[in-house]
Amino acid sequence: MSERPRRIRVQRGGPLLVEGPVEVVGEDGEVTVSRRFTVAVCTCRRSRIPPWCDTSHRCRTKRNEGDEGDEGDKGDDTP
Repeated sequence: MSERPRRIRVQRGGPLLVEGPVEVVGEDGEVTVSRRFTVAVCTCRRSRIPPWCDTSHRCRTKRNEGDEGDEGDKGDDTP
């Protein structure tokens, strides 16, 4: 049986788009399944629904030069 390879689209600063259906095996061995036509797999680890992307990466703001820690990721003007 000749099956074509799965196509994965890489998006700079975004998720991996994978033609489904897919099974994702996490670090702990847990298997998560999606039967959707295309799925977005989170690569930034900000998603609240891992391994799937929930677009949390869009809330990230650029840090000012010289900033330390995750302060630039808050998305507000808190010092």
